[in-house]
Amino acid sequence: MLSRRDLLTTAAAATALLPLPALARTRDPEPFDPVPQEVRIKKQFEPGQILVLPRSYYLYFVTAPRKAIRYGVGVGKAGLEFTGQAVIERKREWPSWRPTPEMIERDPRAYAKFVDNDYIQPGGPDNPLGARALYLYQNGVDTYFRIHGTNQPQTIGHSVSNGCIRMLNEHVVDLYNRVPLGTVVTVL
Repeated sequence: MLSRRDLLTTAAAATALLPLPALARTRDPEPFDPVPQEVRIKKQFEPGQILVLPRSYYLYFVTAPRKAIRYGVGVGKAGLEFTGQAVIERKREWPSWRPTPEMIERDPRAYAKFVDNDYIQPGGPDNPLGARALYLYQNGVDTYFRIHGTNQPQTIGHSVSNGCIRMLNEHVVDLYNRVPLGTVVTVL
């Protein structure tokens, strides 16, 4: 005959083996939506600041206390991500571009036209920085990380860049027009 202790121990062990959904109701995560939209934010950030949450692929431009415009973004591959705080100290429309020496070293085949020369790709629709670029600085020093447009819209919502934060061109133009130089950017 089972004692009360045996019954409770058996029940506890059986419960521990149940799959998680059987123990508690879980909410399905919302599907990724890159379209800009007004949202409420949980943390207190000052209006005018930018917050980037790379794991969820969203950038938030804070418009009022606890309110922001959320944009979908693409972010850096594992090991190449930017984290921390920076300030936008330069902005460019249709920026020119050259990969960093580290990028060329990591993938010389992808950046073959930049090997052993000083070529700089002019701005335009074929440029990887897209329609606009916001240059991130720390203590007055260029981090070489950017918030920029892209000529590869399919990369939004993925970790594919060399560390920069990518946006659809029409979205980065909207953000570019909203943010002044000196805007604080926090990437968590």
